[in-house]
Amino acid sequence: MEIVRDNRAEQEFELDVDGHRALAAYQIEGDRIVFTHTLVPKALEGRGIGSKLIRAALDSARDQGLKVVPQCSFVRAYIERHDEYRDLLA
Repeated sequence: MEIVRDNRAEQEFELDVDGHRALAAYQIEGDRIVFTHTLVPKALEGRGIGSKLIRAALDSARDQGLKVVPQCSFVRAYIERHDEYRDLLA
């Protein structure tokens, strides 16, 4: 079972799968989390890894009471497709 980790030192959510690391980079700015980019290695594309990563990152933001600024197009598109996260938008 793959577990998404919040690597606060590197300011990224990470998910290791089959020897590859997917990540969602962020910056904390006050009561906001700014997602700057998402990286899913080609070997993991098409497996829902990016969605799993972003879902966990957004759930973490909600748990911490943070508003989301989706500078990353993948995060923005994910929120647009999942109404349950729209309330997080700053």
